[in-house]
Amino acid sequence: MPIDSVDSETPKACSAVLVAIIAAVFVSACATTETSRVKPARIEVQDEVGFTITEEARISNDIRVDYDAALDLLEQGRLDEGIAILERVAEAAPDLSAPRIDLGIAYHRAGRLDAAQAQLQMAIAANSQHPVAHNELGILHRKAGRFAEAKQSYESALAIYPGYHYARRNLAVLCDLYLVDLRCALENYEAYMATVREDDETQMWIADIRNRMGQ
Repeated sequence: MPIDSVDSETPKACSAVLVAIIAAVFVSACATTETSRVKPARIEVQDEVGFTITEEARISNDIRVDYDAALDLLEQGRLDEGIAILERVAEAAPDLSAPRIDLGIAYHRAGRLDAAQAQLQMAIAANSQHPVAHNELGILHRKAGRFAEAKQSYESALAIYPGYHYARRNLAVLCDLYLVDLRCALENYEAYMATVREDDETQMWIADIRNRMGQ
């Protein structure tokens, strides 16, 4: 049986780093205005690779530079500085989900869970089809003891991209440790194993569940 400390839920510095296949494309505008004009987000799924989220917006060059600088600061662990810049970016481009997701993850790392939840909810309002936002919100719900809401968030992420192994493993652990739903846990652990090459730890958890189920 897994213990809580081994959940695959550790927040990363930014959504692009978390999945390594998320793309938020900013089209720089010649004008200096910081008002964004956003086209609908697109999700492209490649079964053997993952998924790519593309958001296109016209923003000022300064905002693009600020966004890149904020992500660099978060990578360095300079959370307060990165968050301050990301807040400006999010305010300048309120309809883009990527800066909100990055803010949610950064606030999570800083221990500001209410602020993290607020940012992720705004990200989902801007783009309801972003698996990372749903997965990260599920993590926060689980930490707050809102297990039914956590399950719903993980399932929302998986409905968008069934091969999203972070969300799949998080759902399996939730069912195993918190909901004590062994059938749900086994089903999702096995689905997770179908998306990764090797995970000896999860294989042990599967064997433990089968033993408890008398299989």
